[in-house]
Amino acid sequence: MKYKRILLKLSGEALMGDKQFGIDNSRLMQYAKEIKSVFELGTQVAIVIGGGNIFRGVQAEQGGMERTQGDYMGMLATMINSMALQSALESVEIPTRLQSAIEMKAIAEPFIRRRAVRHLEVGRVVIFGAGTGNPYFTTDTAASLRAIEIEADVLLKGTRVDGIYTADPEKNPTAKKYDRVSFGEVFEKGLSVMDMTAFTLCNENKLPIIVFDMNREGNLKKLISGDNVGTLVTF
Repeated sequence: MKYKRILLKLSGEALMGDKQFGIDNSRLMQYAKEIKSVFELGTQVAIVIGGGNIFRGVQAEQGGMERTQGDYMGMLATMINSMALQSALESVEIPTRLQSAIEMKAIAEPFIRRRAVRHLEVGRVVIFGAGTGNPYFTTDTAASLRAIEIEADVLLKGTRVDGIYTADPEKNPTAKKYDRVSFGEVFEKGLSVMDMTAFTLCNENKLPIIVFDMNREGNLKKLISGDNVGTLVTF
């Protein structure tokens, strides 16, 4: 097993599956089973999930809503997804804890770093909801921050594409995939990995990132086992 402790970042949009909005239960269960496959290897798993399938703060701002208000609404959307994922994981008998950056006593623990690390050590999957708890920060930034705080070995960004390309592969069929790229090259070439705040946090704290296709069955387990899956961003 190559990685002992991981932070898995999932996009909210991925939970839509083939739907236009909301949560596709079959996609949710697929993710739960993928996570279970690495949990059973002994990997300590923490998760951050976005909320774009329900609400995005940036879209709210474009519609005339105050950005701060929109961002807080987006944080609540991440909590809905986090609760759904928690339920799916527990349905396949994985013990979980949900921690929120915004206090919600009835449904989640407050985020406490030491408690989160202890949950991981005793064999629970920890889901971090509500982003960083602050407006103007994305869930990518929340994932980077939490990964650094819990001293994860790697940040895994599960997407619908199988890595980082020279251009958007969905728009440019001639785009070529990188198996490995340095943080410096990403800056120089303007490659799309994460937003700049999140990416800079990882760079400054020497946290490697792997971008991979979460929707392909078995990919997460292969990655944890050391197979060449996705694109590794390293130093």
